[in-house]
Parts: sequence; structure tokens; C-alpha cells
Amino acid sequence: MANNKRKLGIIAGGGSIPKMLIEKCIAQDVDFVVMAIEGNADKNLLKGIKSPCKWIRIGQAGSGFKFFKDEKVDDVVMIGTIKRPSIFDIVPDLRTTAFFAKVGAKALGDDGLLRAVVDEIEKDGMKVKGIHEVMPDLLIKEGVLTKKKPTKEHLIDIKRGVEAAFELGKLDIGQAVIVQHGLVLGVEGIEGTDELIRRCKDYRRKGGGGVLVKLRKPQQDMRIDLPTIGPRSVERAHESGLEGIVVHAGNGLIVDEKETIALADKYKMFIVGATADDYLK
Repeated sequence: MANNKRKLGIIAGGGSIPKMLIEKCIAQDVDFVVMAIEGNADKNLLKGIKSPCKWIRIGQAGSGFKFFKDEKVDDVVMIGTIKRPSIFDIVPDLRTTAFFAKVGAKALGDDGLLRAVVDEIEKDGMKVKGIHEVMPDLLIKEGVLTKKKPTKEHLIDIKRGVEAAFELGKLDIGQAVIVQHGLVLGVEGIEGTDELIRRCKDYRRKGGGGVLVKLRKPQQDMRIDLPTIGPRSVERAHESGLEGIVVHAGNGLIVDEKETIALADKYKMFIVGATADDYLK
């Protein structure tokens, strides 16, 4: 966890991790404030929190950064899913407009855009930290985490998936792919992993198999947008007939680890923490 003497600013998107981090800060008496992103963070996220909190739109960078500066924030963590908005959703303030004008083509990819956001935050004298630095227990471990192990056929799909996800990441397009019988059924774009899993259900071939692979992009900053799975990922994968999930070991997150693994065991699915190097040789 962060140094208790340094104030932590949490930029909260969707999912359960922002709440987990807030609860950990409270339990460990860490001084913190929260800036929650409208349309992304849980509507009930800030209820009952005594620390200073603020809701902002994606386009309110000016007021958001001012909030952190006024609260004398030292460190910033960006955590949780954020849906990429259209320009009509942003309604940018002056600082956001200037920011997009400055980053230009970087905004075409999620990684480039998020790196630019990190630079903008640190320009204001704050230090951006990764969730792995404040909650290292969320990082997925290497190896097979479930009772079920991948078969030889699954290993072929995993290798194909890692190769595809690696190339996809280099282009700053997405982190996840789904492979069955050696065929790439789908790659993650702007829609996110849940929607990728849902649409690939219609593309599955007859017979078993089907693996979801999620890797950190090769050029991706460890402080932002790490590939993440949790109980919902397992539920969605099971509903679509997939038999396993592979996540970048030491570079991805597993939320509610015990529950996630227990659910995979219930559905006789495997979860593997794998390094890309193992499959790119």
C-alpha cells in the first residue's frame, strides 16, 4: 500500500477494484480522495465515504486536476474500466480541449492516450502509481491456478492466442483474443472483453475447446489499464462455451481470486497465468 504519509488520489472507473482500493485505504488509515468517472464508476461507490470525493465527466480534466491539487494529492492511481467516449460525450473543458489538441494522433489508441494522461498528471507535480504498487496481491501468479489443466489441444490454442494478442497489443488495439481449434474467433476492440466473449459465442465451431487470452500490450505502461479477470469473466466465458482463460502472469490482475478460481473449478474450466515468452519462442 502507498506510504500513509502521502495523500492518494484515486481516479475510479468501473468494476469492483476501485471499491476494494478505497476499503483498503480506510482499513490502513491512508489519506485519500476519490475522483469518480460518471457513466463508468458504480453509482454507489462514494456513499458513506468521509474523504473528499468528486464526480466528473471524462471531459472535465481541468476541474479534476484542480480538485487533486487543491486537496494536495501526492500520488495518483487510475483504476477501473473506462468506456471510451465519443467526442459528443466528452463536452470538453478548456484544458481537455488543449490536451486533445496536443496529443493528436496518440488519442487514436488507448495506450497512447493513457500515457498522455499520465504525463499530464505528473506535469502537475503528482506521481502516478500502478495498482500493482498499492495492491500487489491482485497480480495473477504464473502457472495453472485451477483443478483443470489445459490439454494438448488447449495448449495449441493458447500459443495461437498469445501470438495474436501480442501482435494486437503492438498495434495498440486491444488486449484479448479468443481462439478455438487453432482459429482466432475474435479480437478485442473498443467494445471490451465482455462483448468480445459474447459475440464469439456465435462463431464457435462444433466440438469442445475455446480459450480467452488476455495480455498486457508490449509497450504498455504497467501503471495503467492492466488486463483483468474476475468472477464475471468466468461467468461470461462459461456462458459462451469457452473452456479456459489465460492471463499475462505478473502483468495482469485477478479480482476476487478465491471466488474466481472456485467458479472456474465449478464449471470445469482452467485459468492459467502465463508469460508471453513461454509461447512466443
